[in-house]
Amino acid sequence: MIPVSPLKRIVIAGGGFGGMALAKALRNKPYQVVLIDKNNYHTFQPLLYQVATGGLEPDSIAFPLRKVFHGAENVVFRMAEIINVDFDKKNVDTTIGTIAFDFLVLATGSANNFFNNTSVAENAMTLKSVSEALNIRSLVLQNLEAALVADEKDRQALLNIVVAGAGPTGVEVAGALAELRRHVIPNDYPELKNLAINIYIVEASERVLASMSEKSSEKALLFLKKLGVIPRLNVKLDSYDGNTAVLSDGTIIPTKIVVWSAGVKGKLTGGIPESVITPGSRIEVNSFCQVKGFDSVYALGDVAMLSSKENPKGFPMVAPVAIQQADLIAKNFLRMKEGKELKAFHYFDKGSMATVGRNKAVVDLPFISFQGLFAWFAWMFVHLMSLVGFRNKLMVFINWLWSYFSYDRAVRLIIRPYKKK
Repeated sequence: MIPVSPLKRIVIAGGGFGGMALAKALRNKPYQVVLIDKNNYHTFQPLLYQVATGGLEPDSIAFPLRKVFHGAENVVFRMAEIINVDFDKKNVDTTIGTIAFDFLVLATGSANNFFNNTSVAENAMTLKSVSEALNIRSLVLQNLEAALVADEKDRQALLNIVVAGAGPTGVEVAGALAELRRHVIPNDYPELKNLAINIYIVEASERVLASMSEKSSEKALLFLKKLGVIPRLNVKLDSYDGNTAVLSDGTIIPTKIVVWSAGVKGKLTGGIPESVITPGSRIEVNSFCQVKGFDSVYALGDVAMLSSKENPKGFPMVAPVAIQQADLIAKNFLRMKEGKELKAFHYFDKGSMATVGRNKAVVDLPFISFQGLFAWFAWMFVHLMSLVGFRNKLMVFINWLWSYFSYDRAVRLIIRPYKKK
């Protein structure tokens, strides 16, 4: 199943930002690298919301993992799901069989955290994968089509959209939906242009983008209001049965779609000892990203919890952390080969950014914050350059250029109608 090699084997579980960066850093180095992922492509998750709102096709933000490693003789990719990890026997049980390892790196990313809210978990839409983004796109368009023929009693629920969570993903989804409502729906659905299409964003804390500066938070809220988004702060989504969203202050919103972006947790595999799992379903690691008590097993990115006096709650669950940890682990593997001491992880925070819509973005850098048009161009440049592959960069740039000058969204197709399970 896996080619026999005299080199020590590093198994990487997950082809996200961290897993792919680690495999790239170890390309043509003196280790056999086995990369495992349930998909045969890497997903650029920061732009999933644009797939969900009709701005981009999924193949613009996905890139074949096998193509990334053309010419890398020491890298093996297998499409499989990991079922269980045996830390003592150094085996990984997968859907294609058992794979032995000398070193294991868990880069499985994050999963949605519904905070034990069963009704929301069963009925809300989530945005963690390409298929989920396509589900949201289809359901939004299906609801618009259904609203054309629905009676007055049921129509408003089809036209109301609730976004739960006002972090970067929630703000970007709400802003993109508001622009869809403003520039596309009146032309595609002229019968609906005089009806209220309401977009709510619900946040349990007192401000949107709570992880960013207050100035950026205030500006993002202003941008959302200008786009006609209805913010509901200091309230939680208590329940959602597929037809009605109930907020913690008693507000009832009839809606056929709730997009959940209010919480994430580490995505764990079977076999991980309970002693190293933190309350947020993350794996406790030391300063070298080794799982506590297991020198041959590492964890990085969203699934890893590396706490310190400076960061008692660990590092944020964002791509730059995963990429920097992958770079450190790769260097430490090479140092290990040379008999040198391992280096500890130190995170360099380059800043954070979020876009709300056309000409509307916020950027926080270590020494300066700025908002508006220039921030929007900075956001576009950073995300464009971060995409994998020249074709993807070109396709996204062309789509953005077309959308900017035409005020249009190129992709409004219900190719795969969404049906609730």
